[in-house]
Amino acid sequence: MLRINRSIISLTTPFSDVLISFILAALLIIIETMQLLKQTRHPDAISCPASTVLRTATRAIVMRGEDILLLYTKRYDDYSLPGGGVNEGESLSDGLKRELAEETGASDIEILEEFGLYREWRPWHKAPYKTVQMDSYCYVCRIAETLAEPQFEAHEINNGMKALWINIHHAIAHNHHIIQHSDLKGLSIERETYLLELIASQLLKTGSA
Repeated sequence: MLRINRSIISLTTPFSDVLISFILAALLIIIETMQLLKQTRHPDAISCPASTVLRTATRAIVMRGEDILLLYTKRYDDYSLPGGGVNEGESLSDGLKRELAEETGASDIEILEEFGLYREWRPWHKAPYKTVQMDSYCYVCRIAETLAEPQFEAHEINNGMKALWINIHHAIAHNHHIIQHSDLKGLSIERETYLLELIASQLLKTGSA
């Protein structure tokens, strides 16, 4: 049986893994129109379509000159793009605007252009699945000058998350230091650092920021 919602596609079927892989690939071709930036697989992620769940997320890129609006998480001591999972029934654009408003207090959000898709396979610890395929759709956005109070969820508050403007090169250097020297780093820091480096090389170079 194939079960689909806007944030997660999960596969449970008596068919062979080969057929499952074909169905999943066909679905991704249909729903995916954004440029694929990179694909990565965590070494502990099991390669088995029947035990893989697909999660759809969005990430917002908001820049002013060389400053970028990011989330700092004290628990992991790293910087990341605002964004998160798209709820069932939401479009990608609606999910992006909701997450950006909740996490940063942004308003008057305007999506300017697509930036690209980052796909990763990571371990998943919620039965019956063992691997999550995380598809992060990234968009360049513009927002109002001032930020309201963010509406963080309980776990985000517990992790010490806050929104701030920071020079993108400083954020990249900080994340690289955490990757190399910290045992506290989270699973997302590799993705976030790659995206920040790509943003700096492409948007600053072209003057799109």
